[in-house]
Amino acid sequence: MNPQRPSSNLPALTLAAIGVVYGDIGTSPLYALKEVFAHGHVPLTPENIYGVLSLVFWTLTVVVSLKYVVLILRADNNGEGGLIAMLALASQAVKHRPVLRRRLLLLGIFGTAIFFGDGVITPAISVLSAVEGLEVAAPGLHRYVVPITLVVLTALFLVQRHGTASVGKLFGPVTVLWFVVLTVLGVVHIARNPDVLWALSPHHALIFLTAHPGIAFIALGSIVLCVTGAEALYADMGHFGKRPIRLAWFALVMPALVINYFGQGAMLLTHPENVKNPFYGMAPSWALYPLIGLATAATVIASQALITAAFSVTKQAIQLGYLPRLRIAHTSVKETGQIYVPFINWSLYGCIVLAVVLFGSSSKLAAAYGIAVTIDMLITTLMTFFVIRYGWKYPWWVCVAATGFFFLVDLMFFSANIVKVFDGGWFPVAIGAVMFVLMMTWKQGRHLMRERMRDDAIDLKSFLEAVFVSPPTRVAGTAVFLAPEQGVTPNALLHNLKHNKVLHETNLFVTVKHHEIPWIGFNKRCEIEPLGHDCWEVTLNFGFKNDPDVPEALALLRGRGVQLEDMETSYFLSRDIVIPTLAKGMSMWREKLFASMHHNASGAADFLSLPTNRVVELGSKVEI
Repeated sequence: MNPQRPSSNLPALTLAAIGVVYGDIGTSPLYALKEVFAHGHVPLTPENIYGVLSLVFWTLTVVVSLKYVVLILRADNNGEGGLIAMLALASQAVKHRPVLRRRLLLLGIFGTAIFFGDGVITPAISVLSAVEGLEVAAPGLHRYVVPITLVVLTALFLVQRHGTASVGKLFGPVTVLWFVVLTVLGVVHIARNPDVLWALSPHHALIFLTAHPGIAFIALGSIVLCVTGAEALYADMGHFGKRPIRLAWFALVMPALVINYFGQGAMLLTHPENVKNPFYGMAPSWALYPLIGLATAATVIASQALITAAFSVTKQAIQLGYLPRLRIAHTSVKETGQIYVPFINWSLYGCIVLAVVLFGSSSKLAAAYGIAVTIDMLITTLMTFFVIRYGWKYPWWVCVAATGFFFLVDLMFFSANIVKVFDGGWFPVAIGAVMFVLMMTWKQGRHLMRERMRDDAIDLKSFLEAVFVSPPTRVAGTAVFLAPEQGVTPNALLHNLKHNKVLHETNLFVTVKHHEIPWIGFNKRCEIEPLGHDCWEVTLNFGFKNDPDVPEALALLRGRGVQLEDMETSYFLSRDIVIPTLAKGMSMWREKLFASMHHNASGAADFLSLPTNRVVELGSKVEI
């Protein structure tokens, strides 16, 4: 179980979940129904309106309520959710099937890479669609939409370094107000045309799909926008727990969304001229500007939740060895989960600005949005199958029945979006592809480094035996040598003996291991083995959501034969310089890319929370 989960009561957790979890899916009414009809591919007829509304309702029911809320939320990794947690769960479930495990890892990492593409599109399309309400209020303001959007996004990314603890308290209440407004707008128009509620019947969806398969196929590519953000249900499970997320969905979020979509449909039945922006078309003229302000606030909250998730996913990927170390700043002294990653923050910002300027409208961005969402949904469904089959040991037919239907639904939506690759879908896929290459290059490069260092390695126990045949001068204090692998003599020790010709009174050879589980408690943090002559081999275990703090972990050794005094302890690290070669390994361009990533990675001292005034770095070269 996540030790950092808030201990607040159910109402407080539910309110917080509404603000964080449902911001993205909650702002979908701004653009989802508009995209179905706005381009003229789907004729605006009463039959099509009923069919589309029915598909929207049953998409929310099947994809969100049944797949994510009922099934996927059960697949928690020690209380944690999200694609990386699911990847770790699936890889553990098939650990005795190495070929299958490697393929699942590739699939999961690709899904994680695509998430970064989604992280670019979501803030861009959400804020753009909110600000586009100005065009409805005053068509002459059209030229100001993009500049205002960029100003809002710039302000959002500028405040990231200060953390979200203070403004985060407003997320829940503002988002609740947003859902209340969605409900009120929808109820007003449904009351004027209550016949629209017949669209709740699935036969309208079936008639639409069978009578006009070509039109329906095009419509599905936009209808999927009503479930963008569904992955957040699973990703944020560790922060709030299953019950608050489920309660928020069924008690407020889903009813508000359905009522608003049906309200838009009811309005279009009587006012088809509002098809260019049905959401803002529902509002009376006096309420347009306040609604634009509230919508902008709601989309900023949705964007904030995704930016925070990008920071969290980056940290997890670093600790699982798929990204180089980056500088991570903690923005709260109370909540360790609140972090800020400058490189990711400004990389996201640059890509989002490019997306806003390049596409210029939410309609053009919508084509880019669906493909990233549907890829991650497909991958999550596939991962779930392997978890329940090999992890939970359910019978084959139960696993196929539980995930097969969802897989077909996801595949249908993915197919409807794949045709939009050249209309903008290439953008998030390109971002995902770049991230995938970076992640796999880093992982493979680290593997090649370890192999090369293992080939040149000296066994630690044998080396110490040889050293103590004619021991060097011992100096007071404790030396902590960070070792890449257990049983291997660290390069820092070799260089220290070569150049300084001394050995400390107490020597710890520490290997830091990151595991495919979210949290590892202090009771399992340290493993220690005596090597004699006041030398110990220590293994420190961290989950991929733990903050790796070596001094804090080593303090647990007090009382286990090791006496550590903070001011008398020095930390020795090896700063490796990677030299690309034409030998076997990766292609030369990837080796050069890895060498550049390795050179620009944040220092191990910061990543491992070592005190900077007691760190000694000794350089060495490694050819790969």
